[in-house]
Amino acid sequence: MGEVFTVIMAGGSGTRFWPQSRRARPKQFLPLGADGTTPLLTATARRVSGLSPRHRTLVVTRADLAAATASALPDLPAENVLLEPVGRNTAPCVAWATAVIQRRDPEAVVVVLAADAFIVDEGAFVAALKTAVEVARAGSIVTLGIKPTRPETGYGYLRVGDAVEGAAAGVKKVAAFVEKPDAARAAQFVAGGSHLWNAGIFVFRADVMRDAVKALLPTVAEAIDGFDAAAREGREAETVAAKYAQLPNISIDYGVMEKVAEVAVVPVDCGWNDVGSWQASWELGAKDAAGNVVRVDRGNAILADASGNVVVAPAGKVVALVGVKDFVVVDTPDALLVMPRDKAQDIKKAIDALTAAKRDDVL
Repeated sequence: MGEVFTVIMAGGSGTRFWPQSRRARPKQFLPLGADGTTPLLTATARRVSGLSPRHRTLVVTRADLAAATASALPDLPAENVLLEPVGRNTAPCVAWATAVIQRRDPEAVVVVLAADAFIVDEGAFVAALKTAVEVARAGSIVTLGIKPTRPETGYGYLRVGDAVEGAAAGVKKVAAFVEKPDAARAAQFVAGGSHLWNAGIFVFRADVMRDAVKALLPTVAEAIDGFDAAAREGREAETVAAKYAQLPNISIDYGVMEKVAEVAVVPVDCGWNDVGSWQASWELGAKDAAGNVVRVDRGNAILADASGNVVVAPAGKVVALVGVKDFVVVDTPDALLVMPRDKAQDIKKAIDALTAAKRDDVL
């Protein structure tokens, strides 16, 4: 019986939490969870350590984030950090990591998840992963489906089908992968009870995924075979550097999951949040009596008739908010963001303007 390995996808451009996050320090390296001190990547690796200790945990990230990754996970073996020379979405990432794992353990079961989510009930989450591992051992590709708590339009959904024969109670077949809905459809999904949020968390046997990639993404499979051959000769890094950019830019969801004959889903209610905006940071953060989330040195935040705000500032900076409600105020040494909290998704407008102005110094 193969061991359980975990692959943590930790790329990203760092735009949704600008100006605190930057391309060189995207959100997985920020302490955006409830405690305000632990980077999301560190929390993710700790969360799955009971399933996959550090020597069976791999992180796939951008080559320029190697130092930041080592700082967040100082006990992760260097050979377990796979450095992409250029981002090519999640299908090449998963395929490469799966091949690396299969060299170490041909019968391995692989858990794939993103580095930048937050989980409230970690016990329920890990229990669901353990169930998924057992279903995957029997040959299924498995995903975790999050029980929706609101009609969310920012997530994809899974439509649940029949029970999986021989699996644990509650494990179902995925009847369909559903794109992000509008508000009306999202409300129908929640009311109907047959849809779950697609969290992009997958569990499978390495050999099963390798066969699926070969059948559905032959150009990716051919490249990964080349990486394997290069690894046997001790030159994988050079081959990846030369060939990775030629891989198709395609997600594992679209390239594999939506096209295989069957995907099983394990429903879970665990307080999952993909921490996708400053609004999410407010939702997760520890709040004062007025509902403010304050990440400023003690005594340096002056809040008068101010409520429902997110306030972030560097050490030594005094920040005063007077008569302000439901705002995001994020101060850094070289940039300041001020916006209504309900406009958090519109931060893209600032990023687009800075990109157009070629302000790479603050991106």
